[in-house]
Amino acid sequence: MKVVIIVAVDRNYGIGKNNDLMWHLPDDMKFFKQKTLGHVVVMGRKNWDSIPPRFRPFSERENVILTRNSDFSADGAIVYNSMEDCLNAYEQESGRIIYIIGGGEIYRQALETGKVDEMLITRIDAEYDADTFFPEFDHSMWEEEVLDTHEKDEKHAHAFTFYKYSRKK
Repeated sequence: MKVVIIVAVDRNYGIGKNNDLMWHLPDDMKFFKQKTLGHVVVMGRKNWDSIPPRFRPFSERENVILTRNSDFSADGAIVYNSMEDCLNAYEQESGRIIYIIGGGEIYRQALETGKVDEMLITRIDAEYDADTFFPEFDHSMWEEEVLDTHEKDEKHAHAFTFYKYSRKK
């Protein structure tokens, strides 16, 4: 099983406000789709709720929702009540990557398991008024690699950089 966090953050590691994205970056969305297609995407219930209904479940991906509400169900998604139960269910998975796609509490829980192999972090060169943040992590435990940079242009209000963090062995 390979577990990868995928997230976009502002300069302060903000990821959202009022249960919504704060930016419109089409090329970051393309990156997200390209990486996650054919794989498993794990998200919290609030994240699921924030996705416009016409886009959920994400097509060509196995959608997994984490919620403490044992009565919750969603068409096109598998529901687990804990990160532990979810990751245990995919322990033997070898063909697909388990992508953790948020929100903040789900990222924190994933990092706490110690089972995250990589993080794909898009860092946006801007500050937003976020109310939800990506958790702090010990950078010394990760190898950082710049995958690509994207300048500000007519479709993107801010420049951003794609980073890959691989857990040091």
